[in-house]
Formats: sequence, structure tokens, C-alpha cells
Amino acid sequence: MNYRKINKFLSEILILVAIAMLPSTFICLFDGETKVALSFLYSILIAVVLSVILKFISRKQSGGFHSREGLICVSLSWILISLIGCLPFFFSRQIPSFIDALFEIVSGFTTTGASILPDVESLSRGLLFWRSFSHWMGGMGVLVLLMVFVPKSDHNTGSTMHLLRAESPGPNVGKLVPSMKKTALALYGIYMALTVLDFIFLIAGGMPPFDSVCTAFGTAGTGGFGIKNDSMASYSPYIQNVTTVFMLLFGINFSCYYLILTKRFISVLKDEELRAYLGIFIGATALIAFNIYNMYSGISETLRHAAFQVSTIMTTTGFATTDFDKWPVFSKTLLLCLMFIGASAGSTAGGLKFQRLLLLIKNLKRHIRQTLYPNKVQIVRMNGEKVNEKILESTNLYLIGYTFIIVTSFLLISIDGFSITSNMSAVISCFNNIGPGLEAVGPTCNFSGYSVFSKLVLIFDMLAGRLEILPLLGLLSLRTWKRK
Repeated sequence: MNYRKINKFLSEILILVAIAMLPSTFICLFDGETKVALSFLYSILIAVVLSVILKFISRKQSGGFHSREGLICVSLSWILISLIGCLPFFFSRQIPSFIDALFEIVSGFTTTGASILPDVESLSRGLLFWRSFSHWMGGMGVLVLLMVFVPKSDHNTGSTMHLLRAESPGPNVGKLVPSMKKTALALYGIYMALTVLDFIFLIAGGMPPFDSVCTAFGTAGTGGFGIKNDSMASYSPYIQNVTTVFMLLFGINFSCYYLILTKRFISVLKDEELRAYLGIFIGATALIAFNIYNMYSGISETLRHAAFQVSTIMTTTGFATTDFDKWPVFSKTLLLCLMFIGASAGSTAGGLKFQRLLLLIKNLKRHIRQTLYPNKVQIVRMNGEKVNEKILESTNLYLIGYTFIIVTSFLLISIDGFSITSNMSAVISCFNNIGPGLEAVGPTCNFSGYSVFSKLVLIFDMLAGRLEILPLLGLLSLRTWKRK
């Protein structure tokens, strides 16, 4: 285990988080929120001091950096930024419980959007900005962001590939361009361009600048932290429609955008995951609109709410324009099913991912054909290309881990006495990084009623879901820490 190399990355991540807190500090100072500004400054100071210590420990580093180090580095980085990132909430006493503050910022960085706050609007603007900005940082990945700014010479041992594989959402990670640093630049270039475009459309609809920035951050990271108690319900139909479209766009595999920029349109049209993603969106919207038609004044309002909720659940964003917990059972059941699936691999969304779902279905069909025709070689193809058996194996293993964590977490939090629907939707919501669930954790409720123990379980679920299970489980395995 190359501890010095890991410590070096952790020291760089801490500096990145310290810099990321500066805009929130300036907002607090501008608003005259001196106590909150000091809470950010204390947090920045702690981050810098820890960074210096880790930097000192990691001096004269040498040796390789492999997949094991990549998994550990990613897991420790996300835990560390969460522990530092929650401090402004705790120091300012606007969230007096440390576990509650930790829950809130983990929900932010993992782009979950689940909150323990009954009154979001009581927070200072600096803390509201920090919540939303944590979505934007976590959406594409903090270590991917680090790769964009750290000189290439610091990552010449193959570490970038191991880090990107460990942090990026999806069954597999490939290079958009030959260099991994250029791949990170391409991803963040697309990410920032779409965020700015979303901001412009929101401003054009009359949304206040501060609201537009926070909403664009939450939409881009598919996080869903609103700055209003009613989430997006009080905004105009235009703003809600814009958010629906951009949530859908951020749920698409970013490699599709790269293909469009390089004029490979045919490859985009042939993408099976993209076709399935858009097809399910259209189909689910139509079914729910038909089911809830009598609840709203006309077809336009019905389609707007149906499309928004399907988009926010599919992309695991978590915004809301209406209390969908009051919808008919069929619509709520359909939304619950969409919570499991999530959006596309290589997007900022959580969930199982459409690519995994397609691979699981194709692999099942392959085994059925193999049973019927045992002497014939059966191949699984995606977009016309043969799928590597290792990817199929990892997809099957992910499903096992996915199911095991959901069932175990469901059992653990059931001690709090909430209903089966509340507990199951809470676990699914947190593990798939969605945000709102049903009943006690519905779109008009929050997670504050759960015990400290249950909140810790859900914190683990949020981190495990965002990091695709393996890095966090690897961190907990004793074999990971053995020298050989």
C-alpha cells in the first residue's frame, strides 16, 4: 500500500475543499453574517492545517499507484471532504447536531438531496450556496475536478486511470481522448457549459440570480437541494419546464455529448442506453399523466408535473413541483420503480444505471439461449460491439452488492418504527442518491425523524451508492490493508 501517495492526494483534496468554501465565505461577509463567515473560516483553517500535515507526511513519495490505492484514495477522500464540509453547518449552530450536519453535507456531495432540515429558508445564503455547490462538486466527482487543476507531472504513474475508474459512475470507464487528464478536462468542459446554459435559461425566465445559481448547481449535479421549503413548486411553469429538460440532459452519458461535439452523430443515434433512457422517460410520463389527469386543471399542467417528477426521479435529482406522495398508487409505484433504475452511466446521476439494466437483461437472454442451444456460442453485444465478460461479471456482482446493501439497510433502520414504505423508500432514495421518498420522507417531509443510528446507516448508503459500492466496501475489508 502506497500510503504516502494516498496522503498526497488527500492533502490536495483538502486544499480544493478549502478553496471551494471561499465563495460561501464572501457571501456571508457581504450579507453581514459574521458568525457564519467565521464558521467557514475556521473550517478552511482546519482543512489547510490537515493538508499541510498530510503533505509533510507524504514527502519523498515513491512507488506505484494501483487499483487498490485508487479505491482507498477515493473512499478516504469522500469521507474526509464530508467531515470537513459539514463543519460550517455545525460551527454556525444552524445545524446544531454534528450527525445532522454530516448527513446534510454527505447528501450534498453525493448529490442525494435528502435533508434533515424542516425549514430550509432559515439557513443563511452562504450555507444555502454551500449546500448547492457541494452538489456541483460531487456531480462529476471531486477527484476528477482535482485532475483538471493538478499538473500532469504529478500524475504520471497511472494513478489518474485508477482514480477515475473508482469514482466515475457506471459499469466501465473509458477514455474519451488518449490522455486521462484531457478526458477529465473534456468532461468538466461539457459539465460547465451545460451548467452555464442552464443558468442563462433560468435567468431568462425571471428567476433571481442567487436562486438561478443554486438551482443550476443542483440540476447539474442531479442533487436536488432546493433553497425554498417547497422546492420548485413556487417557481413559474417556464422555470419548472427548463429544469425538467436540463435534469434530463444531465442524466445522459456525457460521452454522447463528446460524440456530438466530434460530429459522430450516427454513434449517438445507435446508443442503446440513450434510446432506452429517453424511451422510458416518454413512456413513464405518458402513463403517469394519464393516471393523474383528474388531479389537475388541464393537460398542460398534468404533463408538466408528470414530466418533472419522472425526470427528477429518473435522474436521481430530487426536486419537486408537487406532492407526488398524494398521487394514485400506480403513479407512486412507477416512480418507485424508476428510483431503482436511475439514469445513464457516465452521467452525474445515481441509481443502478440503464447500461447495467440493459446488460443484465441481455445476459439473462444469453443464458436462456444457451440453455436452449448448449452447443452454440452466445455473445452479449452493446451498440453492436461485443461486451467483455469481465464487465458482465462485474455487473452481476454489483447487483448482488446492490441488493445486499438495500436489504440490510432496510432491516437496520426498521428499528425506528416508521412504516415499511417510509423505510424502504428512504433506503432506496439514499442509496440511489435520489432525495425524497414516500410517506414520512416524501417530497414535503424530511429525514430528521430518524435516529442517529439510522442516519449513520443512510450516510453509508449515500456514500456507497455514489461510489458504486466497491470503493467503500474495499475500505472496510481487512485484506485491502495488507502489504501483499
